Amino acid sequence: MDPEPFVRLSVGQLGLKLPGGNASKAAGRLCDCEIRLGGFPVQTAPVPLVHSPAFNLDPFTNAAVFSLEESDLKALAAPGCFRAPRSSCLEVAVYYLARFGASRCGVLACGRKRLVGVFRVELASSEWRDGKPVLLHHGWAGIGKGAARPELHLRVKLEADPRYIFQFDDEIALNPQVVQLHGSIRQPVFSCKFIRDRRPSQSDPLGGGQYWSSSSSEEQDMEMVRRERKAWKVVIHDLSGSAVAAAFMATPFVPAPGGDTVARSNPGAWLIVRADTTGSSDSWQPWGRLEAWREAAAAAASSGKDTVRLRLHLLPDRHDDCVLVSEAPLSSDKGGEFFIDMDRQAPSATAAEHCAASLGAACAGGGFVMSCRVEGEARSSRPFVQLAMRHVTCMEDAAMFVALAAAVDLSVKACRPFRRKPNKKAASPSPDHLELDT
Repeated sequence: MDPEPFVRLSVGQLGLKLPGGNASKAAGRLCDCEIRLGGFPVQTAPVPLVHSPAFNLDPFTNAAVFSLEESDLKALAAPGCFRAPRSSCLEVAVYYLARFGASRCGVLACGRKRLVGVFRVELASSEWRDGKPVLLHHGWAGIGKGAARPELHLRVKLEADPRYIFQFDDEIALNPQVVQLHGSIRQPVFSCKFIRDRRPSQSDPLGGGQYWSSSSSEEQDMEMVRRERKAWKVVIHDLSGSAVAAAFMATPFVPAPGGDTVARSNPGAWLIVRADTTGSSDSWQPWGRLEAWREAAAAAASSGKDTVRLRLHLLPDRHDDCVLVSEAPLSSDKGGEFFIDMDRQAPSATAAEHCAASLGAACAGGGFVMSCRVEGEARSSRPFVQLAMRHVTCMEDAAMFVALAAAVDLSVKACRPFRRKPNKKAASPSPDHLELDT
């Protein structure tokens, strides 16, 4: 498999040193910065004030990270319309944050900030192509005006971060192929088999057994059976037809008592497994547990639409030893992106250790692991997956993340509201291949 070239631009080790007597005057002040790169959203981060030479600048935490495709670098360096050619440039603008001040007409003077200075560095280096990190800047730099200028400490690093890109050829329920994208080439690498079985077999290695949980072991009436979604499985096969990874519902998706939606208090869950290293298709190794539930618009951020929240725990040793590595909301209407990215989520030290144990030592230093984009609950979806090359040592590794992406997509569908009676008059914009009750 050939990866697509990506570049990781990180900015970290921020600190601000003020000249002379200004340092003591500003002891209680707050500073932040805006980190700008053309064509990308502005990222903000706090900037600590450095009061002594012994101040310890965190060597690992990044204030901002940009992921650039090779086309992004070319676009940054391209000449603009009616302008002279401009070099690609990263800007870090540092501001004093205004304190709460006297009120005017009952309104406090807050939220205003004053510019301290701007640091700029060009991104013209292409040494990252050799596979080695390139330090574009590491140390102190004067910003602002005057002879005695404030100094900003930062580290700006550029490094290659190649990724594999996959896409499902069709909806999960239609047993699609999974192709790898490389430029204009679409190369089949996996096939996907979807199984929907309301009564899983205990002898089936993917049917339940030690991983299955349910709200009741008693026989349920038809009304209750219809108001639960369970025993969905997605098995990923390689080109030889061998099953190499899978995802299956370990906890059914059921509505909360007195409601019609899956609640945070009782989320549905998937177990992500991979084929045993011995090559036996009857033996599976648990890798992760993905939970999903629905949040009403009032409890969600500010989108005005319901949100499906997804939470991934890794199972590095045994299935009862887990640690949270990702939690992300997706719009129930439009879908969105689920990701594992140590830069964007700042996991605990324990999470980083478990991530390294499950994904390899490359994860310990942070960085992007994977992402998948899916559509909303009523839309036809063909998940689009990006996977960092450093986390793939064999086809089974890639298949495991493909199975996770399938579970993410199906979770959005499984979190659709339940109805007590089928609405036969409701018109569906497209056939419902999952045979849901809505």
